[in-house]
This record gives sequence, C-alpha cells and structure tokens, in this order.
Amino acid sequence: MPRGRYSLHDPHDHTPLAEEHFHCAPGPSGWRYVSQLTDPSGGHIGSVDLALDGLGRPIRLELHAAHWQVRGAALDGVTWVRTDPTGAHATEGNVRAHAFTGTSPAFLIATTRLLRLTPSAAATCVRLVAFTDPVLAPRTVDQSWALVNREAHATDNAPLTVDEYQVTALDTGERHAVHIAGDVVLAAPGIELEDLDSPPSTFA
Repeated sequence: MPRGRYSLHDPHDHTPLAEEHFHCAPGPSGWRYVSQLTDPSGGHIGSVDLALDGLGRPIRLELHAAHWQVRGAALDGVTWVRTDPTGAHATEGNVRAHAFTGTSPAFLIATTRLLRLTPSAAATCVRLVAFTDPVLAPRTVDQSWALVNREAHATDNAPLTVDEYQVTALDTGERHAVHIAGDVVLAAPGIELEDLDSPPSTFA
C-alpha cells in the first residue's frame, strides 16, 4: 500500500497550492485512493476518496474543498451531488461521460486504469467531468490520451516500469506529459511526488 506526499502547484507560474498526503492500494474489486490536502501553511483544506471497480470505473467519489462537498459515481454516465458550504442546498448533475477528473493525482491514475492503453495503441478520446478548485464546480472536458513510452528502470527491489502518456485537451490542443509507475504519479503538470514510503502497486 503506497503512502506518500505530492506537492501541487500552479502549472504556469509554479505558485505552491497544496500538499496531498495519500495512500492507495488495489483490492479484489478494483483500486482505492484516499488523501488529505493541506495548504502551504499546513492548514487542512480538503480530502479525496476515490474507489474504482475492476474496469477502472468510479464506483464512489467523495471530494471536500473549502466546505464544499461532492459525492459521485458512474451511473448513466457519471452522476454526482454537490453540496454548498451551508449544507442547505444540494444540486445533482449527470453527464454522458466516462469518469471524473480534477487536480488530485488520483484522477490521472484512474483515467489510465479506465483506458488500459498499450504503447502500440492509437490515441484514445475520453470525456471527463472535472471538479475545479476551490468550489468543486463541475466542467465537462474532452481529452485524448496516448501511451507514448514504457521503460523499465532498475531499483534495489524489482524493476520499476514507468509509463509516459501524452494528454491533449481537445478544446485547446494543449498537450502535456504524464509519467506514472503503477498507481503513483511520478510527474505531471502541477504535480510533484515528494515522498513515497513503499514501491507503487502493480496492476494485473
């Protein structure tokens, strides 16, 4: 069960935004990721709890940020309920999309589990519902994912396989690289892996 810490920053000007303390693990029915977020001064600002089924579909999502809350799952596409800070109002949403996304590295792992790309495969398009900070506002985004490289790196234990994905935003054409080993993001725009106390989990 990998445990560690990501630092999150603005991908454009590198302003520090948060630290995400996480643990994650595959299980008999899929994969689960749980994290707590703190601001640069150490104050608690949110949390992520994401569970996937064996096919990479989100069977449970719970996000907290700035007293806003989102609960969601794959149902007729993806369905969610967003609750305001007072708890007095809740709005439900549904989009014919494949999964969720957001600023947490968990969503990058989840997308790769859903797509299961191989280095020889063509790029695959995916529609996602993104929850944007700090109020978890939903926004539908279309992306193209391609696995462009897979390399094995020697370690003190077993070889570590690192996948490099090219992700393209279909509305702007902007491209960026995402490097993933097992169920840990090694590097991506706005994300740096700072600490990891055990090797990434491998998926069958």
